[in-house]
Amino acid sequence: MSSSVVAFKNQNYAELKRDCIQRRKLFKDPEFPANDLSVFHKEQPRDVVKWKRPGEITSNPHLFVEGINSHDLNQGEVGNCWFVAASSCLALKPNIWEKVIPDWEEQDWDPKHPENYAGIFHFRFWVFGQWTDVVVDDRLPTVNGRLIYCHSNSHNEFWSALLEKAYAKLYGCYESLSGGYTGDAVVDFSGAVYEVINLDKEISDQDQINLFEKLRKVYKRGGIISCGITADRDQIEARLANGLVMGHAYAVTAVKRVHIGHGQGEHSRTEAIPMVRMRNPWGQKEWNGPWSDSSEEWAKIGDMERKNLGLTVEDDGEFWMSFEDWCKQFTDADVCRIINTSVISVHKTWNEVLHFGSWTKHGDPLLNRCGGCGNNKTFLQNPQYMFDVTKETDEVLITLQQKDRRILRKTGQGENLSIGFSILKVELNRKYRIHRLLSQKLMETSIFINSRSVFLRCNLPQGRYVIIPTTFQAGEPGEFMLRIFTDVDSGCRELTEDKPKVKCWTPLFGYPQVVTHVSVRNAEGLENQDQTGGADPYVIIYCEGKSVKSTIHKDTLNPEFDTSGVFYRKKPTKPITVEVWNSNAVKDEFMGQVVLSGSPKDTQNYQKLQLRKRGSNMADEMPGSIILCVVTESELTAI
Repeated sequence: MSSSVVAFKNQNYAELKRDCIQRRKLFKDPEFPANDLSVFHKEQPRDVVKWKRPGEITSNPHLFVEGINSHDLNQGEVGNCWFVAASSCLALKPNIWEKVIPDWEEQDWDPKHPENYAGIFHFRFWVFGQWTDVVVDDRLPTVNGRLIYCHSNSHNEFWSALLEKAYAKLYGCYESLSGGYTGDAVVDFSGAVYEVINLDKEISDQDQINLFEKLRKVYKRGGIISCGITADRDQIEARLANGLVMGHAYAVTAVKRVHIGHGQGEHSRTEAIPMVRMRNPWGQKEWNGPWSDSSEEWAKIGDMERKNLGLTVEDDGEFWMSFEDWCKQFTDADVCRIINTSVISVHKTWNEVLHFGSWTKHGDPLLNRCGGCGNNKTFLQNPQYMFDVTKETDEVLITLQQKDRRILRKTGQGENLSIGFSILKVELNRKYRIHRLLSQKLMETSIFINSRSVFLRCNLPQGRYVIIPTTFQAGEPGEFMLRIFTDVDSGCRELTEDKPKVKCWTPLFGYPQVVTHVSVRNAEGLENQDQTGGADPYVIIYCEGKSVKSTIHKDTLNPEFDTSGVFYRKKPTKPITVEVWNSNAVKDEFMGQVVLSGSPKDTQNYQKLQLRKRGSNMADEMPGSIILCVVTESELTAI
């Protein structure tokens, strides 16, 4: 993840501010003017909008009043509860908001040095893998002297309004922020990895316990969580009898086990209830069920615990729920993890690889990169990225993000493409693009959805893999960013070549004539080769001086190897050899081999062949040791 910062619209904050101070002029942003085009692109405001600087709204403006907290934000007239909910969570994370609001002390109004005020501010967002510095002037849209969009409970606090203005500038105008996902805003604040958890299904008691611990760990490690209730178009912002609002984003501001006190002493606690605290971006309208602000359940909680929780009984938009009720009432949660890629850390660290790519159309199948999902015959024409899992099993996190199209809403576009990706297990020595699906095994497929990003967490066994990011429909161009997190370096890289290149020494040493795919599926009857009653077998495939070695299968006499190799052959008549070995602490023991003299062109050849000793003839076969091979031979770019 890039740590350098680029200036949005090439506007340098320090230079612009210095120039304004020298000229004794307040900054007026030519890139986001104070007019209606910066407010809306389709819907007209109900009243006349007047742009006012904070000093024209209050006599004592500040960025922060008594610090920063989640109560500083209240949603205005634009439907961007998703952004406001994310901002509420942001306020609870100093390590994040201090990046988003850089130099906040220097930016604030200073009554002792009023000459340093120039009406200019700047904020930073993680835009498509790059920290981006966005400059704004402090003219804010008002009606009747009051802010019409995001505002603080404190009349003279303006960080939330200015942050929202910078975000609106980034995406074209205030109206372009209408409708969205909280997770997208959190990613823009932090570069986090965004996962959607579906709560709209029956969750067992054990799964509920596991989910709570998972969310508690995310929260404790600086992650950001939000939630909502799915709604049809005519149900958006409809209030339920329990006080919750449908189609509305809530910020999760705490995930804790709340202790119930019994008896007279505060130390006599016997139970801890999993609970979640949330905030409605409207600053009002709360849950009215169990554990709501004034419910009788709070009588079970001791005074000290109440104080630690900061419980307030007022309609301020913040409330508690039991985790059980939370799972029942909400349909989905956006979980944003701050992935730890630090070299030195007490917590788990990840190795991150980031790739930028695009889906582009071309008439030549070998150059087309816009093939659509696996339902299309052109699927393999998409970009392909190869990585290795070197551990026996590794947890892999993958997120695919398309370039945000929100800014295109002014031109009547701006809808996300439906995107997703597939993970194929491929030959151990593959280094060229896949052109046909042979023994490549589909390991995982993400959902395909028209959201900005798609996330998948999976456990993969040792081997080589190819990720194919795609649009759902073929022929839809777009840009994307692919992030892969593994426990150790995966060596991830894009596969760009279709076959070996012609080099200056090719005439001397020859050029491959065919490509051959060899797959060893299993072996049987190895007990005839082992006198100790057990074996740790592995297989090696040899072809023209190249080889592929499988992983070692521990303590088995009937291993399922599922080992494949791709060989670009200059001398197709030369044999291919498959050997089976037993791994030994002192030295490896040869268990037998199969020599394949040739294979039919462009057909799958399933062979059950008996193992034999090196250099032996058919009379020296080793009974009971059978290996199943699949051999496919074709033209150079057909595999």
